[in-house]
Amino acid sequence: GYFRQDAITLPTMLKRAGYHTSLIGKWHLGLDPENHPCRRGFDHFRGFLGDMMDDYYTHQRHGYNYMRTDETEIHPEGHATDLFTDWAVEHIQNRSESEQPFFTYLAYNAPHTPIQPPEEWIERVQKREPDASPERIKYVALVEHVDAGIGKVLDALDQTEQLSNTLVIYTSDNGGQMSVGATNGPYRGQKGDMYDGGIRVPACAMWSGQIPSGTVTDQVALLMDLFPTACEAAGVEVDHEIEGRSILPTFMGEQQNFSDRILYWVRREGTPRFLGLCQHAVRKGDLKLLHNTPFDPLELFHLGEDPREETDCANTQNEAFTTMGKILQKEIQKAGG
Repeated sequence: GYFRQDAITLPTMLKRAGYHTSLIGKWHLGLDPENHPCRRGFDHFRGFLGDMMDDYYTHQRHGYNYMRTDETEIHPEGHATDLFTDWAVEHIQNRSESEQPFFTYLAYNAPHTPIQPPEEWIERVQKREPDASPERIKYVALVEHVDAGIGKVLDALDQTEQLSNTLVIYTSDNGGQMSVGATNGPYRGQKGDMYDGGIRVPACAMWSGQIPSGTVTDQVALLMDLFPTACEAAGVEVDHEIEGRSILPTFMGEQQNFSDRILYWVRREGTPRFLGLCQHAVRKGDLKLLHNTPFDPLELFHLGEDPREETDCANTQNEAFTTMGKILQKEIQKAGG
């Protein structure tokens, strides 16, 4: 793929309101010079350009070093999670000396494979969960190592007296990979699937004095919704067409009715398993139609009655199947497939 030059990024939008914008961690939106983070709206970049790392300590991918500070190649030492945490803390401390508001996108690589946590974190989990499998212990250790890093980032905001005036949003891009020790709770499937175990993830948000503490919502949203949400929080008007919807009212404790909203997922893979064909899922309300691999039949689930996606209704609920099938066709026509 290629990051289209006419795509308007979130940092570009926030710069309209005078924000300093930074990305720390993973980019994965292209290696072409014109798609470098610093040319797509970020004032500052410290992290790696590639898709993943083959080793958390060498930081290389296929023998290449994609680590950069802005556009300069760097060769830092240490575990990638610790590096990203330290760089985020340092950046927060530096921004505290300026009156200019700032936006930071902190994108950890963990818990992506390889499952390579520091040894002391493995020992910590082993002591607490001695009966867990070695794979599970390592995975939990890798996740908890990230969690500790996020704690340091929040501490840095607190210590620089910026936490009370900062909206913090934390989430993930997909469900866990069960073959390396992850679990997705009661949900079917895992990373790479169109079942909810692959695409349903929790999200947390905090903003002192704005978001009521300790509240929980079952509102369904997409990662693309963070674009208009951040813009609304910063007072930036979105004056071009987007598909995301602000969920800031939900954060604030208000009810938002998204029952008529169509949610669509598509993924194209080039491995022998997929041969360049696509997986699809479409959801409206509690109805969800999915194509988990290009060679599997379409499946229909009613998530309100069957959140574990155990009962395929494709052959028993003909009207619902026809309705959702038409929606899927329309989305494929729009997005390709």
